[in-house]
Amino acid sequence: MPYLVAADLPSESAGRRFRALLRQPGILQLPGAHNGMAALQAKAAGFKGLYLSGAAMTASMGLPDLGVITVDEVAFFVRQIARASGLPLLVDGDTGYGEALNVMHMVRVFEEAGAGAVHLEDQLLPKKCGHLNDKKLADAGDMAAKVHAAAKARRDLVVIARTDAAATEGLDGAVARARLYMEAGADAIFPEALNTTEMFRAFAERMPGTPLLANMTEFGKTPFFTAAEFAAMGYAMVIWPVSSLRVANKAQELLYAAIARDGGTHKMIDRMQTRAELYATIGLHDYEALDASIVATVIPEGMPQR
Repeated sequence: MPYLVAADLPSESAGRRFRALLRQPGILQLPGAHNGMAALQAKAAGFKGLYLSGAAMTASMGLPDLGVITVDEVAFFVRQIARASGLPLLVDGDTGYGEALNVMHMVRVFEEAGAGAVHLEDQLLPKKCGHLNDKKLADAGDMAAKVHAAAKARRDLVVIARTDAAATEGLDGAVARARLYMEAGADAIFPEALNTTEMFRAFAERMPGTPLLANMTEFGKTPFFTAAEFAAMGYAMVIWPVSSLRVANKAQELLYAAIARDGGTHKMIDRMQTRAELYATIGLHDYEALDASIVATVIPEGMPQR
């Protein structure tokens, strides 16, 4: 039913529901959903949780992933995905949008918008996609202070600390940072841009008992692994952050080229979601039935008197 009906809303916070998913056997699979429609389609495919990528979100806005957007802009996406799907959502919190107090503000805004988890990274601004070169790392102590601030600000939100240290400080540096961040209050660790099976396994072996997040982004530094392979390497969660946007963008590119070439969309109809499929996905008839059950049209009888 529509999210407007209070009785149909989840009885527990998104953070508690995300934690419950983490306790279930097997690896938690979190496909990227860059908007509410993608969230609905992922839910229909059977996924129980979702991921909101900063790279996908900014790209959908026509912007690069360089930390140029604000907390409130991200919260707009969090709200629409949480409302549309009702699923617990892991949100990319970049570097926290500032220092400790800014991190606390981010946590409160995201949790109130419906996020179930957030990850915070140890880069300096201007931050970059984790699979690009020349990333600049924050001081480990400064990052630990941000993690502590996030843990202090949250109610139920899961706090995941991401480290980009493997590229510049090696596996030893990444593990040392991860341990420090766990001591500061993180619930899980996201080691970014590991690039071999051996690195993934070694990191997991050196962080026993810590829930770990793997990033399976395309066209990056990580070779392709399946969810089952990540699970076998010791990972509790896996994200496919930009996949939905990549597929959607390629489809749109082909559509616009067809209109320019053919003078219309007639050669692309078989690639389109039909009107009936669209309405079924967004639950249009449920909303119409809800409206009809609450607001009945009143027909005036006779002429009004002066």
